[in-house]
Order: sequence, then C-alpha cells, then structure tokens
Amino acid sequence: MRTVVVVLFDAVQSLDVTGPAEVFAGAETCRPGSYRVRTASLDGAPVRTSSGLALVPDGTLAEAPAPHTLLVPGGRGTRRPDPRLTDWLREHGPRADRLVSVCTGALLLARAGLLDGRRATTHWAYCDTLAREHPAVRVESDPIYVRDGRVSTSAGVTSGIDLALALVEEDLGREAALTVARHLVVFLRRPGNQAQFSAQLAAQTARREPLREVQQWITEHPGEDLCVESLAARARLSPRHFARAFQSETGVTPGRYVDRVRLEHARRLLEDTADGVAEISRACGYGTPEAMRRAFVRALGAAPAEYRRRFRPAPAH
Repeated sequence: MRTVVVVLFDAVQSLDVTGPAEVFAGAETCRPGSYRVRTASLDGAPVRTSSGLALVPDGTLAEAPAPHTLLVPGGRGTRRPDPRLTDWLREHGPRADRLVSVCTGALLLARAGLLDGRRATTHWAYCDTLAREHPAVRVESDPIYVRDGRVSTSAGVTSGIDLALALVEEDLGREAALTVARHLVVFLRRPGNQAQFSAQLAAQTARREPLREVQQWITEHPGEDLCVESLAARARLSPRHFARAFQSETGVTPGRYVDRVRLEHARRLLEDTADGVAEISRACGYGTPEAMRRAFVRALGAAPAEYRRRFRPAPAH
C-alpha cells in the first residue's frame, strides 16, 4: 500500500489536485491495496480553490500519514505561501519516497530547498521565475514533466495526469496504467520530454481567416507541398505578401511553422505507431529518411530511430 498525500492550500488549482488523485484512485480500483490517497491542509480546514470550489481535506498536515508519494499541486496560492507550509515541506519532503509537484507546485518545492541541484520544470509561464528566483535549480522549460531521482516535477495541469500515469506504470505495470487511462479517456502516457506547446500553440493564431485556414491546412496535411508559393495560393495572396503577413500575425515564418508541424507529427507517429521511418518521412512531408533524420538531429539531438527507442512506450506483455 503506497500512501499518496496531497497538500492542500487556499487558491490551489483544483485540477492539479483531482487529476493525479483520480489516477491513483483509479489504480487502487484496478489493483486493490495499491494506493491510499489522503489530502491534508495546514490546519485541516477546507480550502477554496482558484476556481472557487471548496475542498475538504482528510486532516491536518501534522496528522498526515507518512507518505510514500508526497504531491504538491500548484495554483495562485503558491505565489505568497504561508511560511508554515514551506517549513513543513522542508522538514517532511526529504522523508517521502517520492516527491511530486504539479504546475507551480515546483515553486513551493524550490522555496523549501527541495529542488536545489536538480532538474525540474513547471508551467511554461513560470519557468523564468523559477530559474530567476532559484538559480540552484536546473530548469527545463520544454518538457511536460521531468524526473530526477525521487523528485518529479510537471508542467501545466493536464501534465500532472501524465506524470501520475507514468508513476502508476512504474509501480504496477503498463496494463494497470492503460486501464486507468482508458477509464479517464486520456492517452496512456505522453513521454515526459514532449513539449509543453504543440506547434499550433507555440505560434500565435493569425487574425485573418485566410491565414488561420492555412495554419489549419498545414496541421492537417503535413505531407503535402507546403512551400510558400503553394500556401500563398491557398490564401489568395502573393508569396511575398503572404510570407510577410504570416510572420506578422503568427510570430514565425511559414517555413518555421511547417517545420514545427512536421516534426511534431513525425514524433507522434514514432511514439504511437509501428510505421517505418521511410513511411513516416513520406507521410510528414520530409520526402526521404535522410531529410527527416537531419531535421530530428537538428531539433532534438537524436535520429528518428533513437528517438523511437527512447520514447515509444514498451509493448504490453
């Protein structure tokens, strides 16, 4: 039985709490005796989440059972935390077998000195803050979660579910994690290195409808001819006008946007399918495996075959 203690405080992000809690509770349903989830606040009083929901803890932090997994969620309440909470984390964090944060919960761990000398991440909007205020932490702004020994940190709210599923898979095996993921109607596991931004989110959405339609076309047809001339014709603009307007409204050049979409699509196919590299290179518009290999090495530092070896989930037995 692994006890999971979730720390509650006012202005906590509710999904940071309930997302991972549902994963561990689902695993307990699947494999009884695996997890016991308990919530605790400083004084045992109900807390008001950032969305206005009230959460009633099981008890006080002082009375909380010794955790196997101590989970610290994020939310607006991490900006000016009660000093007693930081003190409690500083004392009890090192005692947990596993220390986990979701979103800006990493800021609380950092204030308690629990991330010093470690790799960590948080919500993309607060990575600079984490790095600036805690220079002893090696901040990685891109991944959805980072695991460094017994300490795991994750990005925005849904990444807490990804991390919790990865921990369940580690504890109970892929089949148990897959059962939980199916029940929650989510992917079994996004690799931790996966970027917090999709290509579409990383770029701004164009204001003008023809440019927005071109962005959507690129996303849905990465294997098509996506040269500037072809895209400009689709937008009914001259190539020069199109390129200038696209960059002005999205913040990236058309070529850079196409590169991001193709890379993201290729990564997804490598992670989720058994298709060969040659087939994937054609489907993603690279044309040849060598062109795709160069793009992967340039952006990720690994060739497609190595990327698949590292990040494709192991097959179920």
